[in-house]
Amino acid sequence: MGKYFGTDGIRGEANVGVMTPSMVLRVGQAFGLALREKTERPRVIIGKDTRVSGYMLEGILSAGLCSVGADVLFVGPLPTPGVAYLTRGMRASAGIMISASHNPFHDNGIKFFDKNGFKLPDADEDFIEKLIDNPNLENRVVNAQRIGRAKRIDDAIGQYAVFLKERFPKSLKLDGMRIVMDCAHGAGYRVGPKVLRELGAEVFEINNEPNGFNINLEAGALHPEKLREEVLRYRADIGLALDGDADRLVVVDEKGNFLDGDQIIAMCAQEMLATGQLANNSVVVTVMSNKGLDVALSKAGIQVFRTPVGDRHVVEEMRKRNIVLGGEQSGHLLFLDSSTTGDGIIASLKVLEMMCRRNRPLSLLSEVMQKLPQITRNVKVQRKVPVERLPEFSARLSEIEKELGNAGRILFRYSGTESLARITIEGPDQVQIRTYAQELELILLQEIVQTNS
Repeated sequence: MGKYFGTDGIRGEANVGVMTPSMVLRVGQAFGLALREKTERPRVIIGKDTRVSGYMLEGILSAGLCSVGADVLFVGPLPTPGVAYLTRGMRASAGIMISASHNPFHDNGIKFFDKNGFKLPDADEDFIEKLIDNPNLENRVVNAQRIGRAKRIDDAIGQYAVFLKERFPKSLKLDGMRIVMDCAHGAGYRVGPKVLRELGAEVFEINNEPNGFNINLEAGALHPEKLREEVLRYRADIGLALDGDADRLVVVDEKGNFLDGDQIIAMCAQEMLATGQLANNSVVVTVMSNKGLDVALSKAGIQVFRTPVGDRHVVEEMRKRNIVLGGEQSGHLLFLDSSTTGDGIIASLKVLEMMCRRNRPLSLLSEVMQKLPQITRNVKVQRKVPVERLPEFSARLSEIEKELGNAGRILFRYSGTESLARITIEGPDQVQIRTYAQELELILLQEIVQTNS
């Protein structure tokens, strides 16, 4: 991670730190100048989710871009993958998504895409950071004759909806299927239900009335409990939960069971293998994915590659190895034969396609994977002290790893977007791993306090 860029673009509390108007203006100027290294008159698409601060930030970013000679196209509230699609579909120089994904409304962020709809590599982020900190940045604005223009694209949702429907086989229909969709009061609140209805499904929408402040609020992929209730109440075939920018998916089956990204990948991988669509018989996941996924796919003859956390790392590995399926346990699911980034709606369509082809309920399809007991503790920390400076914590980590042996594993990392430390433990005994996690949390907090004194 860099000075401003985290695991997924730039993120922080709106109107604070890097997300203040003055800083965001510099971000826009820096990105515009970086683009002008490659093209004289860049065109940049800017989309956003439904946070109230998005109105402020899109205007400031546009001002920064236009001031250095870039043109801007506003597409309004649209899922992150929709911005990626329109960037490449409209032959833009780059795309920007204003969103803090699954975070609460008071946070916001800036995600960047290259002209092909892929997130920027580290080298480009480093170059932009240097421009942001350049004291002469404001002197690099263009003269009045070369200032960029900004305009709105009115049919962005329609274009993206057509693209999504084309990803679903024309030989299949969703007629008669009952679907509950939780839109998280976020960017997918219009296009998600629209696509499913136009493919023939009966759709029941929940959490689809954004007001600028309720995005992700007890809703969506992080809080699918209400979705479960509605699936059972409507006797639906499936429940689909998006997050704030609709780039991730969590599913509820017809019996009310929750299915995370690992379980969806397990199902899709074996289905794609059977239909000859799984390139190199491999998938890419992160270090967070459950060990049960490796077991299930190994039995099917599918190889699993792991990367650090972050869908950008997954995409980089997929492109390097020519793999079309990958993702994260959190629900970022990547089908590179359809999209350049995680797309909750495309993932939904892939699951629905499998249900139609197999003509079997989701609860049976999901039996291809048995999860190993896993627990994750999200620990609020004042400072992200490197683990090598926490000797007591490091020593206990090593001891627990030895005690678990090959029957489990342990993972510690700091969040790239929040002041959190994440302790994840897998093992055969739920009570044991919970005890381990509680012990580690206590040691961690005590030792971080000691490093401050």
